[in-house]
Amino acid sequence: MAINVLIVDDSKVMRAMIKKTMEMSGLLLGEIRQAANGKEGIEALKEDWIDLAIVDINMPVMNGEEMIDSMREDPDLKDIPIIVVSTEGSKTRIENLEQKGVRFIHKPFSPEIIRDTVNDILRTGEGDEGAA
Repeated sequence: MAINVLIVDDSKVMRAMIKKTMEMSGLLLGEIRQAANGKEGIEALKEDWIDLAIVDINMPVMNGEEMIDSMREDPDLKDIPIIVVSTEGSKTRIENLEQKGVRFIHKPFSPEIIRDTVNDILRTGEGDEGAA
């Protein structure tokens, strides 16, 4: 089954790099949507069926953590699996995000890391963890 993905990052170059890496990973991809910040990301999630959100943390308007909190509070969005792709180095912040049921991938990353993390999160349903 093809997966529809939303990539949320304020860097257009990074969004393109994540998209290209996903295409190289061998994953069966459907539609890939993009958003430049968390607010646009939430709007995109409400417009289209998305199977997986890939989110940066440090963004203007609404950062990734605020977006994740907003998703977890919305009954229609709370079960969407989330992978955070970031340069974030704070162990405390990463642990806090993981407690919200998200997976974390450090930049830089490879197609294999993306593929394995996506397959794992979709197979195990880990996007459901942390949802109230």
